[in-house]
Amino acid sequence: MVFHRYLDRSGPQIDLLINSRKVKPWDPFMSSHPATFRSPEAPIGQGDMMVTAQAFVLPHKDRLSDKEFLDAGGPDGWSSQQGIYIYRGRRLLVAGSWLGLGRGRSWSKDESHRLARVRLDIPNISDSDWKIDIRKSSAHPPLWLRDQLTRLAEDARDRARKVFLHRAQSNTSFGRSEDLAPVWTSIDAASGRRYRVDRNHPAVKPLLEESDEIKQRVEAMLRVLEETIPVQKIWLEAAESGEHAKGGFSAEKEESVRQVLGVLYRNLVVGKGISPDLARKKLLKTEPFDLHPHLVNSLPDEIE
Repeated sequence: MVFHRYLDRSGPQIDLLINSRKVKPWDPFMSSHPATFRSPEAPIGQGDMMVTAQAFVLPHKDRLSDKEFLDAGGPDGWSSQQGIYIYRGRRLLVAGSWLGLGRGRSWSKDESHRLARVRLDIPNISDSDWKIDIRKSSAHPPLWLRDQLTRLAEDARDRARKVFLHRAQSNTSFGRSEDLAPVWTSIDAASGRRYRVDRNHPAVKPLLEESDEIKQRVEAMLRVLEETIPVQKIWLEAAESGEHAKGGFSAEKEESVRQVLGVLYRNLVVGKGISPDLARKKLLKTEPFDLHPHLVNSLPDEIE
């Protein structure tokens, strides 16, 4: 981990061997993975004190194999490895810390930002400015750099939270999520944050357009579901097991997904009179079928 930028052949290189076996580098940024977001390298500061920074947002677990997910967690696990990584001369000094940054109060390491990692390269002459200790294991950003670092880290944290919430989307998903028809929406009410089922979702709207009796019964069912979301239970079980609740038909057989998809597709084409091509495009932007494009694209033009 400490010397991974020497071991990965990306620059000046060395070989480390233990019992005649080469040590493999651990890249905390998964920089070679196609679903990893990388910001452009940005110079911060000026003159001899200039720092080079680059932000990374790692892929959601749904985009990784079991081995990739395990490896990317690092020695201390996903939540602990988030934050800023400081290098001097391409040698790692600090492996994941928010360095006391934050607006109002210092950021903590939480689940929703665990995909955010930022790389900083500091010059060799800045030990005193960064308060590098004798063991070269801790650092503190100088006061004049904290505001710029905070803005950079905020952007990475915001992007990481979007990926965490929107599950397995492509690495260009930061602009795509606005076009997605969600099942759930969140609102800030006087009593606190509330979660509501989107009444315009293709699985919900047709039922609310039926007779008053059906509409009232569906609305009553949705309100009961919305008022009994086991948020605390979900978070507690996730914290205890390290596993998050599965969704998006991720554990379902394709046939069961096809059955649900077929009902919505038939309603759009037959019930609403939408063309098959437009109906497929609409479903590709509808949760959770955006995660199953091959099934959506296989829907037939002719419906019996």
